[in-house]
Amino acid sequence: MSAAPALDLGSIQDRIQSEVQRAIMRSVKGVEYIASSGPALGSTPKDILSIRGTMRLYHYRPLADEIYRVPILIVMATTNRGYILDMVPGQSFIEFLLKRGYDVYMLDWTAPKPEERSLRMEDYVLDFIPHCLKRVQEDCGEEDVSVIGYCFGGVLSLLYASIHADGPVKNLICFTTPIDFRKMTLFQNFSDRRYFDVDGLVDAVGNVPPEMILSSFEMLRPASRAISQIQLWDNIWNDEYVKSYRMFDRWATDTLPLAGEYFRTITKDLMWDNKLFNGSMTVGGRAADLASIKVPLLHAVAEHDHIVPYEAARHLIPMVGSADKEEVILKGGHVSLVAGPNAMKRLWPKLDNWLCGRST
Repeated sequence: MSAAPALDLGSIQDRIQSEVQRAIMRSVKGVEYIASSGPALGSTPKDILSIRGTMRLYHYRPLADEIYRVPILIVMATTNRGYILDMVPGQSFIEFLLKRGYDVYMLDWTAPKPEERSLRMEDYVLDFIPHCLKRVQEDCGEEDVSVIGYCFGGVLSLLYASIHADGPVKNLICFTTPIDFRKMTLFQNFSDRRYFDVDGLVDAVGNVPPEMILSSFEMLRPASRAISQIQLWDNIWNDEYVKSYRMFDRWATDTLPLAGEYFRTITKDLMWDNKLFNGSMTVGGRAADLASIKVPLLHAVAEHDHIVPYEAARHLIPMVGSADKEEVILKGGHVSLVAGPNAMKRLWPKLDNWLCGRST
């Protein structure tokens, strides 16, 4: 019978000491966390070119000596703020593009006011986007513009490009953009027409409250907030972890309300009738047929996207009429695809490689 292995008392003592030190650090860092604010986000220098109600158009100041001829207009999703693409120096997609020599503009959003409850899909697609493209052209002196749409900003960009086939869009890039809304299964369950009275909601409250939008996202992964807070406590002694947590948590909870009529159209035309996928979508009486899009197109989707699953996004490339088109599936989730260390290693270099030769 073999003897039991001898206890390594020195190792046990080191582990106890390490855990005690870490517990002390958690207490100290916990107090610091409560007493301090998070890092400043969206700090890349920029100028405001246009303000119209909920719409903001920014132009970021160049960071390279030589600039590509074709500027970029980024169209943000209407539920979230654009600083997800401009976190902190060294982790900013905007900063990356600027340093690579691109001329960058952003169409961003603020909370619509109560009197803006009547904003319709056509206001976004046939007014705000054309207005911003015209201002970009006037500001930079170029006719061609590359458009990058993130999530529902991609949907708006596709609607615009499909209606304005002869417009100024030279290249179109979509990040995690849904096409087949039937495959957004949980959102389908939330908005089931048998139970969800969208007319009653919009008529009663006007703009859809941000709390309702945030709750719908959180219900996709009900335990995620509790888990993330446990992980924060486990890692609160780690300054880099805490910094990253605060950045992404602030953005994720900084949800915007949606204009009532706009939300009504999203629910009925896209969630219920799936018109973008089945080819019957119209905006302001104008057909929005994806097959009419002929410009070079890149669609980046995330392998582990719980908000826009791949099955909801995969039809874009087959449906557009472009000869020059590419889908790239990258590891990551809905947010980590575009922001954070994962994006810095995967999406950002891929986009630069794809866009640089098409921006001259």
